[in-house]
Amino acid sequence: MSESFGTWKQVEVAGKAVDVYEPSQPSEHNYVVLHLHGHGGRTLRDNAVYTAEFEKYGLRAVCPHGKRSWWGKRICTEFDAQISPVEYIRQHLMPYINEQFGAEPPEIAVSGVSMGGQGALRLAYWYPQEFPVVAALAPAVDFQNWLGQGIPLDEMYESPLDARQDTVTLQIHPLNWPPQQFIACDPRDADCFEGTDRLISKLSSSGILYEKDLTTSAGGHSWEYFNHMAPATVEFLFRRLERERLKFRD
Repeated sequence: MSESFGTWKQVEVAGKAVDVYEPSQPSEHNYVVLHLHGHGGRTLRDNAVYTAEFEKYGLRAVCPHGKRSWWGKRICTEFDAQISPVEYIRQHLMPYINEQFGAEPPEIAVSGVSMGGQGALRLAYWYPQEFPVVAALAPAVDFQNWLGQGIPLDEMYESPLDARQDTVTLQIHPLNWPPQQFIACDPRDADCFEGTDRLISKLSSSGILYEKDLTTSAGGHSWEYFNHMAPATVEFLFRRLERERLKFRD
């Protein structure tokens, strides 16, 4: 790890706030981690644990503020009345990453926690060529269970059945999937473990490659757990970005 750390700053991309980390010594291949936050809206900005890991590998981090949008293809007016989170990422954030850092697929990994974890997985499942490397911690896979609680999900979906059709588990394509996946959840996570385990089972039955950790326990669904998993998660992102670069070059 470098003796000094880089800097976090907040920028505006197409009218929306984005937290960006620039390491003191960026990786020679311009690797970037696009990180999607959870329902609480907390990005990785100034998170000492993740900052140290990004610095260690020279990874830039781009953390958009997505409100409680669930990072999908549907309009969430709390985020934007005209453009969906996925459209925003692909039409505005990806060009920003390319213009600012010279990075383009497969040099960009996507990660997320909780709401952002399922968002990262859906993004990678929808566009595996753009996001071949994905890591999700405690992904809120079964978000249909949160309908009826007065949150923006209620305006995006007519019913739990409608929402379920849009969940990660039903977005898996047996012939077109991100080749580098890391999925983890604390077994004490009452909200997300069951859905994560079900997703893993479907990936296995479909013959899709992935790495998992469903045994490490460090505080349940909490930042204690997310931070505890930071070293393994960021190392996975870096190593698999390297693997995809070599594959792409070959």
